[in-house]
Amino acid sequence: MCVNIRFFGCRQLPSVAARDVGCQSVVRHEGNVCGMASIFVTGSSDGIGQETARRLVSDGHRVVLHARDDARAKDAAAAVPGAAGVAVGDLSVIHGIRQAADSAGELGPYDVVIHNAGVGSAPARHPTPDSFERIFAVNVLGPYLLTALMPLPERLVYLSSGLESAGRVNLADLQWERRPWNGFQAYSDSKLYDVLLAFAVARRYPRLRSNAVDPGWIKTKLGGAGATDELPIGADTQVWLATSDEPAALVTGRYFKWREDLRANPAAYDIDQQEALLAACASLTGTQLPG
Repeated sequence: MCVNIRFFGCRQLPSVAARDVGCQSVVRHEGNVCGMASIFVTGSSDGIGQETARRLVSDGHRVVLHARDDARAKDAAAAVPGAAGVAVGDLSVIHGIRQAADSAGELGPYDVVIHNAGVGSAPARHPTPDSFERIFAVNVLGPYLLTALMPLPERLVYLSSGLESAGRVNLADLQWERRPWNGFQAYSDSKLYDVLLAFAVARRYPRLRSNAVDPGWIKTKLGGAGATDELPIGADTQVWLATSDEPAALVTGRYFKWREDLRANPAAYDIDQQEALLAACASLTGTQLPG
């Protein structure tokens, strides 16, 4: 049983159909909630996120999935049939992030939010309809704005990558508008920014637990053909941080790989850089973190 987490008594969730799969924001399913944690996992229609959700459901927790569109939401629901529902929203655009926050809110509240959604490197700079660089939009603005818009849970987990060690903070050109494009560096930078975000949230809200995770080089679509690590290990640390009452998991402002507390890129600990990133995200999204 988790500690320092709001638990819910047994209750029956209403059964609601997908309500005309057309531009709907919530897919809700029938299920029971019996005293376990309520957890929202972004980017859980496949890969590490789906494995994380499947593990949590298997352990008896109430899990809400997330997908970027209704078609993927149907696939996610079929892949994790024990999930309480699926929130829908495209995290590459601001209105989609807001949609995801709203639809997740309809299916909440939550004890834990796992910010798993992300995209990998790209051969060319890809601007979103909002004119943001896509990697930065999904990997950084997505978790930032969801954190700002949703009620703060007891535990937050932000997915990073071992490539955060190669990341560089460049607040003058977060969108890669001035530099020659380098997809590998853009991805590495975004994963470093995720660690800064996790650490900033931990510092600002000391009553909750906010940590970053390197899942490993996992055999998924994002991991690619050369990946060396199996899917279950890629989800294990997130599940542990979300639900464990072990003292090693009851910490905040840390960076983990495979349950080991590691040192992140030194830039992640720079409070001025953390605050500058938060200010930049607030300016780009028009929304500040609460409080």
